[in-house]
Amino acid sequence: MANPVLNNTTFRNIAVESDAGRMSIKGTIYKSLALLLMVFAAGAFTWKVVNESIDPSAYTSWMFGGLIVGFILAMVITFKPKAAPYLSPIYAAAEGLVLGSVSAIYNNAFATTAPNIIINAVLLTMLCAFVMLIFYRTGFVKVNGTFMRVLSVALTTILVFYIGSWILSLFGVDMTLLHGATPLSIGISVIITAVAAFSLIMDYYAIEQSANLGAPKYMEWYCAFGFMVTLIWLYLEILSLLAKIAGSER
Repeated sequence: MANPVLNNTTFRNIAVESDAGRMSIKGTIYKSLALLLMVFAAGAFTWKVVNESIDPSAYTSWMFGGLIVGFILAMVITFKPKAAPYLSPIYAAAEGLVLGSVSAIYNNAFATTAPNIIINAVLLTMLCAFVMLIFYRTGFVKVNGTFMRVLSVALTTILVFYIGSWILSLFGVDMTLLHGATPLSIGISVIITAVAAFSLIMDYYAIEQSANLGAPKYMEWYCAFGFMVTLIWLYLEILSLLAKIAGSER
């Protein structure tokens, strides 16, 4: 499967002792909503800190602290799914601290050229999630071997692009053409955003399959965590895309 969190290895050799301990799609939905609320709550906190602070260090500590904690927890949860019920809420809060800071910074930077950039990014993220769910449920997009391979290649290519860009920037290479408000950069962002959106279909598939296989109850939290990882990535890509479009119009 495409999502490194929700992959075939995760659901291999999972056994349950009783029906009461089985994962359900409804339970996963509730837990996904709970994590989403935690992201919003933590995000509202750092949003307020950014807008009320004169000293940037007042919010950068929260932002980078959340980034580090979120990354560590994501690694632990990925390799230890049984820890998901305990660590997923903390992960959501940590990511909320990051998203709140980033969103506020973008909002202030584009207050004149794109005053609704954050609202638009949130709405577009929710719309993408809903549309992808319709595509999956109606069979408009079929999850088969070809779809998985294409998405896996796309995700690997994006990862190489991210890492390559980061390494080149360390050596002082000007990456404006690929990351600035240029037509090429906007085109790349459109493709990456599309891949992130279609990754949600793989998440829906993984959730349904694991529930049908009778995965244990704690997998509801794990699958909700995996879904949240993709949703956060999609939001950041949409936000970046909107910022580039707004920047190109200046």
